[in-house]
Amino acid sequence: MPVSLARPHAILAFWSGCLLVTLGALLHLPMFLMARESGYVLAGMHMDAGMLAGMALILVGIVLAGYGLLPLKPLAGHVVDVRPLEDAPLNRAHLMLMAVLVAALVVDVMKPASLGFVVPGMAAEYGLSKSVTAWLPFSALTGTYVGSIIWGTLADAYGRRASILLSTIMFVGTSICGAMPSFWWNVGMCFLMGAAAGGLLPVVFALLSETMPAKHRGWSLVMVGGLGAAGGYLAASASSAFFQPLFGWRIIWFLNIPTGLLLVALSNFIPESPKFLVQTGQVDAARALLSRFGAALVGAPVPGVSGPGPARAAPVRPSPITVVTLSVTGLAWSLMNFGVLLWLPAYLVAKGQSIEATSKLLAESALLAMPASFIAALLYSRWSTKNTLLTGILVTTGGLLGIMLIDGAILGHKISPVLLVTVLIIGSNTLLAVLLPYTAELFPAAVRGRALGWVSGCTKLGGIFAQALALLGRAPAIAIFAVFVALLLLIAGGLVWLFGAETRGRKLEDLEVEAATGPIGDSAVRP
Repeated sequence: MPVSLARPHAILAFWSGCLLVTLGALLHLPMFLMARESGYVLAGMHMDAGMLAGMALILVGIVLAGYGLLPLKPLAGHVVDVRPLEDAPLNRAHLMLMAVLVAALVVDVMKPASLGFVVPGMAAEYGLSKSVTAWLPFSALTGTYVGSIIWGTLADAYGRRASILLSTIMFVGTSICGAMPSFWWNVGMCFLMGAAAGGLLPVVFALLSETMPAKHRGWSLVMVGGLGAAGGYLAASASSAFFQPLFGWRIIWFLNIPTGLLLVALSNFIPESPKFLVQTGQVDAARALLSRFGAALVGAPVPGVSGPGPARAAPVRPSPITVVTLSVTGLAWSLMNFGVLLWLPAYLVAKGQSIEATSKLLAESALLAMPASFIAALLYSRWSTKNTLLTGILVTTGGLLGIMLIDGAILGHKISPVLLVTVLIIGSNTLLAVLLPYTAELFPAAVRGRALGWVSGCTKLGGIFAQALALLGRAPAIAIFAVFVALLLLIAGGLVWLFGAETRGRKLEDLEVEAATGPIGDSAVRP
């Protein structure tokens, strides 16, 4: 139960909102089931009264749940100094949090990854051209970009946990995309679905970075990110392979209902950030929370710049070149993930493979890529954070160049497309799994949510550009686009190599002070 829900009226508002959103989503199922005789084709049908009432219930429910998640009023004029003991050992609470956040990221990544699997069926049902069909991924990816920015800001203002739960409730509500009889209703609803998906990713990394001890922070963030990314793509491809032949493409969106409600049910295992609890005056709650994680509260709210806790230098933004480096890396990844990978299913279908065979091929590739998450986590924590990011960039670049060999051969032997796609997915998952944890370590807590929201937004921005090309009928051949993205990734790698900082084993507090005052060894101001 979110701490802000300790007020009885907030508890009632939140759970009433959850109930209304769930009922509103379920009211769309009868129309979907009525179409089973036609192969679940709903194009041209009129929305009945139940669907219209369900949409109203979802809107009211989201507003109610959001009100219930509002935090207590922050303590005006106080400086927050929360320093958990970062050498604390891992315990059951840490592992449970990691498991729940992996599940959250699987659901989050699954939604935009599903676009590539629903587009062929949707285009066939509505009789759409390629340029018109591109409006769907364009709308969804624009939503993910907007969601990343908004939710990152909300995480700093209203708390990490509240933002995660609000995003989850929106997941459930936007499942009705699967019942929309009009293509343009799908476009509008998928914008909202994208906003919910884009909002979850940066907040998860902000919360985890502030909860894990320093010596375990690196590998845990990369492990959660890698398993979430690989698991999300595996869930999208496997769901398509299993459910689409039985229920058509629309069922993929209805899966938001059980997956979203599962995350709500697991919310008791998702804590609020200790820093945010202290900021809102809940010092006792912060101490109780940290005790669950085998740590203690060292600092406390400090009136003005003096009082019972140590004064801290005001955190400042890292250098502009750091922001540019992370932004270019995120942009390059988004062009690959929401351009090349998103077009890949349709490309393979156009080459003569069925959607079932394509989904199976991509599911096998994602499954083979799963172990790479463990290797990336080991390298990030034991070798180098900076060099692991560079490794992810180089592997992704190799995977992109391998796209040109899908129809080709080397020395007369045809290369397995599963192998080629596996290399690309391994690089993609590693790069995303490392990029956001690396970002979380470079920004101070006061702006960490917004910084992660910005970089996370960059990981969608390239996809918007790629789909805009498709809208204009200017989408290049997938092999040519893959080479272009590979070149941009090499530029990003050069920036990381020249300007990236090493964060392995460093305490967040030390990194914050270094950002504000220069290297710790040269600074006269210490926490």
